[in-house]
Amino acid sequence: MELLPYTFKWIEVLLRWSHVLFAILWIGNSFLFNYLDNKLEKNTTSKGVDADGILQHSGWFYRVERLNAAPEKLSKNLIIFKWQSYLTFITGMLLLIIIYYANSKILMIDKRVNENITPLMGIGISIFSIIGSWLIYDLICKSKLINKKIIFIVVLLIIGAVISFCLTKIFGSRFAFLSVGVILGCIMFFNVFFVIIPNGKNITSSALNKEKFDLNLSISAKTRSVHNNLITFLVLFVMLSGHASFIWISQYNWIILSFLAIILGLIRHYFNLRAKKKI
Repeated sequence: MELLPYTFKWIEVLLRWSHVLFAILWIGNSFLFNYLDNKLEKNTTSKGVDADGILQHSGWFYRVERLNAAPEKLSKNLIIFKWQSYLTFITGMLLLIIIYYANSKILMIDKRVNENITPLMGIGISIFSIIGSWLIYDLICKSKLINKKIIFIVVLLIIGAVISFCLTKIFGSRFAFLSVGVILGCIMFFNVFFVIIPNGKNITSSALNKEKFDLNLSISAKTRSVHNNLITFLVLFVMLSGHASFIWISQYNWIILSFLAIILGLIRHYFNLRAKKKI
């Protein structure tokens, strides 16, 4: 076996493993913190503590407090969860490039679907679909629709279905299906990179300077975090769909994907409501 191809195969395997590992860590954080926000009991006795609770794990008890204002003194050991997201994105993009973009003629383009699309055009459309989808989503989040939850969700579902349908008319069925997962995963990362982490840094900076922070920053970051939480099941399903060819090879794959988005989103929402004891 020649050394170079063998090396490339090892790089691909390690990237796949790393991508899955970092995704597990990222999604685990999302599940844990959204669960805590829903599960912690409202505290009306301790000043500065919004909610608290007791956790038990591996033989130890842990007291968890959610503060309604920044603490007077921040520890140097302040933990900010971001690298799980960053590394999931980086390894995912590297996999997209070395596996699909590098072999676009074979893995992306299907002349039976669209004979006018060249490999270079396909790569350009793929990148455009990622950036364009984020810009549309971000614009809607910053509009008044964000306050009309049902309409907001319906609008996003319709836009998502249209994008999914268009992708099936451009790429081969497998890559078209996978592209939706790539788009959603990138939106999750962009939420972290452009909203959640910057807002958190602004809040931390205000705390260090003894200034009152903008509550809207917290609300915006939390809203994006909840959005990420609600689509995790769908993203995981799509990213593992390569093992379920009967789904993505179907001519109705975009319709199947739309129904999966609704069903898996509702399941995730159910668990969030259950943690709040609302059902």
